[in-house]
Amino acid sequence: MASDVDSAPLVGRADQLAALRAALHDDIGPGQTAAVFVTGESGVGKTRLLTEAAARLRDAGAVVLTGSCLDIGDASPLHPVLQALRRFDADLAAGQARTSSAVRGLLRTFAEESGGADSAGALLERVSAGLSLIAEGRPLVLVLDDLQWVDRTTRQLLLYLLAGLGGLQLSVLAAVRAESLQGAHPLRRVLTELRRLRSVRVLDLAPLDRADTDRLAGEIVGTPLAPEAADQVWQRSGGNPFVVEELARDLRDGHDGLSDTLREIFLSRVDVLPRQAHAAVHAVAAGVEPVEHWLLAEVLGLPEPELIGALREAVAHRLLVGADDGYRLRHRLVAEVLAHELLPAERAGLHRRYAEALTQAPAELHQARLAHHWRLAGEPGRALPAAMAAAREAQRLHGFAEAHRHWSAALQLAATPTSGRSGAPPEVDRAVLLEQAAETAHQSGEHARALSLLAELTGGEPLDPSCGLRIRRARYLAAAGRSAPAEAEYRGVLESVDCTARDRAAAAARLAELLLHLGRYADAGQRAREALELAATVDGSTTEVVLASSALGFSEAFLEDPDAGLAVVRRALETAERSGGPEDVACAYLHLAELLTGPLNILEEGVVVARRGAERVAELGLGRTYETRLLAIATNGLFRVGQWAEAEKVVAAALRHRPSGADAVELLLARCRLSVGYGDVEASDRDLEAVATMLAGGGAPRHVLPMLILRAGLAMWQGRHDVARQAVQRGLTESRSDDVVLLGALAWHGLRAEAEAHASRTVAVDPTAVRRLRDAVDRVTAKSVTAAGPVRLNADGFLALCTAELTRLDGRGDPDAWARSAAEWDKRHHPYPAAYSRLRQAEALLARRSRSSTASKLLRQAHEMALSLGAVPLTSEIRTLAGRARVELTERAQPTGRRPGRTRSTGVGRQSAGAAPATATGEPVADELVTLTAREREVLTAVAEGLTNREIGQRLFISERTIGVHVSHIFDKLQVRTRVQASAIHLRNRGE
Repeated sequence: MASDVDSAPLVGRADQLAALRAALHDDIGPGQTAAVFVTGESGVGKTRLLTEAAARLRDAGAVVLTGSCLDIGDASPLHPVLQALRRFDADLAAGQARTSSAVRGLLRTFAEESGGADSAGALLERVSAGLSLIAEGRPLVLVLDDLQWVDRTTRQLLLYLLAGLGGLQLSVLAAVRAESLQGAHPLRRVLTELRRLRSVRVLDLAPLDRADTDRLAGEIVGTPLAPEAADQVWQRSGGNPFVVEELARDLRDGHDGLSDTLREIFLSRVDVLPRQAHAAVHAVAAGVEPVEHWLLAEVLGLPEPELIGALREAVAHRLLVGADDGYRLRHRLVAEVLAHELLPAERAGLHRRYAEALTQAPAELHQARLAHHWRLAGEPGRALPAAMAAAREAQRLHGFAEAHRHWSAALQLAATPTSGRSGAPPEVDRAVLLEQAAETAHQSGEHARALSLLAELTGGEPLDPSCGLRIRRARYLAAAGRSAPAEAEYRGVLESVDCTARDRAAAAARLAELLLHLGRYADAGQRAREALELAATVDGSTTEVVLASSALGFSEAFLEDPDAGLAVVRRALETAERSGGPEDVACAYLHLAELLTGPLNILEEGVVVARRGAERVAELGLGRTYETRLLAIATNGLFRVGQWAEAEKVVAAALRHRPSGADAVELLLARCRLSVGYGDVEASDRDLEAVATMLAGGGAPRHVLPMLILRAGLAMWQGRHDVARQAVQRGLTESRSDDVVLLGALAWHGLRAEAEAHASRTVAVDPTAVRRLRDAVDRVTAKSVTAAGPVRLNADGFLALCTAELTRLDGRGDPDAWARSAAEWDKRHHPYPAAYSRLRQAEALLARRSRSSTASKLLRQAHEMALSLGAVPLTSEIRTLAGRARVELTERAQPTGRRPGRTRSTGVGRQSAGAAPATATGEPVADELVTLTAREREVLTAVAEGLTNREIGQRLFISERTIGVHVSHIFDKLQVRTRVQASAIHLRNRGE
């Protein structure tokens, strides 16, 4: 079960390799010996580790002899040593005749020696002398694989060699299959004795952890695995590298099911077990892990001593893992393999025994497991009440995803015909099951599923006369990102004379929350006040009070009094925490974090609140919904303050929840904002396309406008100014938001697109578009006058950018306008727009051929800020202008953004077909490769052709290691992190 060492990378073993080199080479001197015995289950990577370690020890100057033991015991004495010597002799070069003579002399020694007490000692002495001749004063390493099959003579030779051979510096590296060392295996006793020696180490090679498992599978497939596929590989493999490789190859090649190779391997390991151990493995495979000892005893019906013996055998053969809480399969693949080895009646009987054992032990009863076993035993009537009890228990513990699975199972069980043996199922109202399944689907983020179940509950009618169901449908629609029908539903409830005061209070409060997300803050405040008035007449309306208070506080903070509004939102959170309702707490945290990071611009506190709230709602079971939204808020706050690397970690963690609906849109927009800043064109396009698909047919301005702003920003870096214009003009048409900050950002992007088009002379300026943009700027100016102070401050920053961009449209550019813009963003501690403003200020100064020293200083400041962010397109444009102006830039700041190794296609300098690369002002790009040496240019040319370091070395007659050094220097000088970025610069400077 060894991996194919030529086809899979070595992953997750760096620490072990370092330890092996230290133990076998670095820490021993002349005349000393050392040994490392690597143990582990089949497929864990022992052979691969030995091969890599042997290569590294050989590179370090050691003489390495490598052999493998045969599974025929003492019938082939000294086979691994003889094999190692023959391999070594075959690899010797023609100029190593002396060493070859010593090897062949030692081989003759083995052939000539005969048995007998006297000859054994003589053989060991002559082997010692022969190995000394082969080593020629160098360290000698003997590498032996599959040592569990070692013959007696080789075992005696190893012990003799490790006892010391005078001046010979000897190391032994051997691999032992752990499950083979059973009973009285002679090697067990030898290893026990050797462990006591300071010069001997036994290294138990563990399976890979989750991160390394994902990495290995991704390397084989050729791309990172989707979350679902990665989870499946991890669960099925248990981190065993061989199994990971097989599963990954099946994924890569599109094979369904389990490969015959894996099936036969695991079946053969189970088949060699004694009968009772075989039954124990089958029982654990059918159980819900971990399977407690008492439960196995009931299911198997074995006396305690026999049960212990059976389990001990299964654990020793590395099929089961025992712990305090019970027994687990080491690999879940065993369960898949064994599921096909039992007859249907055998499987049903096994599950029945589990269910009966759980039923007879009420103190240990676990309803979910009971429902599972009764269902697989063919008893839906008995499984149904257990499934319902499990669902209620999961809801009580805020496990909404688990609760939804149980309610869904209950729906299926209620519709399953029962046999005469199982009896009639209990009377259950299907409407109750549908209602519970829909609500838990919504709470766990399955909004489309919730709407489907609700439609089934109402018979498919678009509007149900029940006010409660209409409110519920509106909630699900809003969560799915379908704002318009949700708003219509809420308004319908408020206008209906059949709805109670409680219904109208709930509809008003949730409508206020929806309007807040739509950016209609004045309307939200009005509905929130209405909801509070209605809630005051109804007992037990905590949820309505929390939602309405949060919306009212946000509205007041944005439009009127920031301090008073913030205080209202904080009190709403306190009220929610006292009530303990999961969604109440989540909504209050959401509004507080949005208020701090948005209109109030208290970014540091807002990020802290968002992350603290994410942890809190995760405890309440809302990880896939509200936690992801809160982490999206934290990501956006971190982006604005320039902590892009941290923002990337946060959004990556949130996406592991695989959110849907509006929650997914929030996260994708947050990630896309980072990608646009980094210049990752492909990632940005993917996220924008995903968002556009999810918003098809409608969407809230809080989602549509950011999507269009990001589309415009990306298009400008690509030189596609017409695409940027279209995105902004669409945003101006569709905007109904009161959010002057969002509208200001949209107007800036539109004016910037027109200014970029004017400077590049590739797209004509559109006077109609400019006129609409000027109107938008006037609208932002007028609205911001009456807005709260912090909101006005943020809007003023974008207005300063708009004013400065308008000066570029005249073809002049006003340095003073750009200086004011830079000062505005410095006050807000937003490094990205501040760096951009400095770039434009320097550009305007240079165009006027005045104050070149000031321009140089501004370019250096902008460059340092952009470089520290990892903003590749902005950094590139700054460098282009600096190169044209002969300004030397410093390289002190190091990018803190996206990790090296992540492909990032900048798209900077992309022009129309056949056009020469140009700057934003239409002038030719300076030679960005001027800092490279002639050799580095050769290497870069080969990199751009897609060659590996080894292939480049073969072409240029340089070692692979030296090529790696050249590539590192190229990356440093060009300030890139990937081969793709370096290739893009190479092609750009060739005019391709």
